Amino acid sequence: MGPSTVTAAYLEHFTDQDVVLLCADNPLTTIGEGRNLLRAHPDGLDDLLSSRRVFETVFSTHNGGDPLLGASPFLVFSVAVHHAAVRLKATGHVSEWLGPGRRAPVFDVDELRGFVAMPWHRYFLAELLASYTHVASGSVVVATPRGLRRQRFSELDPVRFAGLLDVVSEAERPGILRRLGDLALFLTGVFPDYVAKQGFGPIAEGRLLRASGIADSRREGLPREPGAAAFGDRGAVELLEQLGQRWYGAAAALLSHPLAENVAVLGELPRRFRQARRVLGVVTEQCLFVHRDQWFGLAD
Repeated sequence: MGPSTVTAAYLEHFTDQDVVLLCADNPLTTIGEGRNLLRAHPDGLDDLLSSRRVFETVFSTHNGGDPLLGASPFLVFSVAVHHAAVRLKATGHVSEWLGPGRRAPVFDVDELRGFVAMPWHRYFLAELLASYTHVASGSVVVATPRGLRRQRFSELDPVRFAGLLDVVSEAERPGILRRLGDLALFLTGVFPDYVAKQGFGPIAEGRLLRASGIADSRREGLPREPGAAAFGDRGAVELLEQLGQRWYGAAAALLSHPLAENVAVLGELPRRFRQARRVLGVVTEQCLFVHRDQWFGLAD
């Protein structure tokens, strides 16, 4: 298992249009030839995604200012994550979110460089971001003491989505838990101001805690990374960070081991959630900020 495995995972997501864009420097007879070219040079794909040429092509303004009109969401976010990785190598500080409208430079970037240096970590972040350009919502019918009722859910509403843990089968729990972890990471990394301003009332917070197996609203027993409370209590953002660690850990624990490489990151995120969240913050600041409301349907 190595670079070729990661490349194969990327190629599963790339559209034909993506392949043409990536192989623009190589005349192609067929799309299949382009895919074979990328597959035969797995290290070259990483170089392409990190290149200035591909970044400028994807994030150019010739598509009406919207990169998603010229490439798939997965390619756009892959390029954004790789661009952030390149920038992190050359910078001595990053902008850290402290609260709504409050940021400050933080100089401990080594752990961020380490996180995003791992190929499967970059793939995971790109896949996560792409997944939130089309979110699922709807309702399920559940049995209650008063009869059947319809329970609504949305992948962008952590309270309602966590409610699915009460009604899904045991086989479905790992997927719901993983998606809850994804949502916590996405919201705290890309939309921290939105999370902080929206907040969670006592009832909503209680539902989140109970859905996570925690009855004590004082949040005792929640995992906390080293340094996670360095800026004090950040309200709803801190709560989601801590719940995200727990959800990812619970999802990983329910899956068959050993975990495949593309899933193994779930087992790391209980202790590396904050690193992933901060990397997403860098990606958002550098590449996504002007588009995020349009792409993801949330606004601060």
